[in-house]
Amino acid sequence: MDLPVMPPVEPMLARAVPEIPDVGHSEPKWDGFRTIVFKDGDEIILGSRNDKPMTRYFPELVEELRRALPDKCVVDGEIVLIREGRLDFEALQQRIHPADSRVKLLSRETPVALVAFDLLALGDRNIMRLPFEERRHKLSEELGGGTESVFLTPSTADLEQAKEWFSEFEGAGLDGIVAKRLDKPYEPGKRTMYKIKHERTADCVLAGFRWHKTGGVVGSLLLGLYDDERRLHHVGVAASFPMAKRRSLVAELEPLVEKDLGAHPWGDWANRGAHAQTRMPGAVSRWSAGKDLSFVPLRPELVVEVAYDHMEGDRFRHTAQFRRWRPDRDPESCTYSQLERTASFDVEKILGR
Repeated sequence: MDLPVMPPVEPMLARAVPEIPDVGHSEPKWDGFRTIVFKDGDEIILGSRNDKPMTRYFPELVEELRRALPDKCVVDGEIVLIREGRLDFEALQQRIHPADSRVKLLSRETPVALVAFDLLALGDRNIMRLPFEERRHKLSEELGGGTESVFLTPSTADLEQAKEWFSEFEGAGLDGIVAKRLDKPYEPGKRTMYKIKHERTADCVLAGFRWHKTGGVVGSLLLGLYDDERRLHHVGVAASFPMAKRRSLVAELEPLVEKDLGAHPWGDWANRGAHAQTRMPGAVSRWSAGKDLSFVPLRPELVVEVAYDHMEGDRFRHTAQFRRWRPDRDPESCTYSQLERTASFDVEKILGR
């Protein structure tokens, strides 16, 4: 491979802001695997955020990129999996599998797509120092209307339309909106873009915690919600605390520690079969292989209010943010019914298919 921009390249990042800024360009925030595509003839590398290429996991996309992209180019984008009109991140995660036979099977059963949104090199020219407006124009010229699985992300200069997209596109599984200044160069690793994500709150049952990797202080709080059959399901964690708070939580939670694991709703967490009925912490996957999945069980008597962006199935998609304790709430009132449900929206409409 001989390109003017060679792998690895750290992608340009975005910092969170509360409102969409009027900077001249807004586009949907896709929920998938960020990738930088390096293409030199038939040779293609799909870079990742951790510098480990993802090329082998998406053979069907590699084949499509050979047809859809210019002969020599470097493109920034997002690998997404679309199923039944929505982005399906859980199914996308399953595509990362060590067995070649499984990779081939999934490439046929759950094919992925690439949504492109920036261009770093074209032909023998490095264009990272060009203003984003010029890079975007060149990308649009090269991709045109796209193909069945390679798309140019839609964009708008209209702030009001961006606000509409922020509300509507969530129903298709999108994360929010990314705003970009048109005069900026491509700056790897720097948070020079803006991201605006949804934030909601939920009252959850605190049912356990894990120790911090440094030991001796709380690392994460394990959150639960009850279903209609009064089963407490693990829905995610709250984990962003200052070190002083992590230390004080140890003393705060000590009176709630459940000594009898058999009396705890998640007491059977180490039994793989038990996870079929109740979502519990400790489910082993290729993402958690080798990790210590044990936790300190707490009697489910304390309610915590957390902020979250959106749900992925029956759990929080990302780490929730601690807001406050809710001593006024009955833990058994913390059910899935409190969660806001968004109106569905077909992702195919966003991509113009």
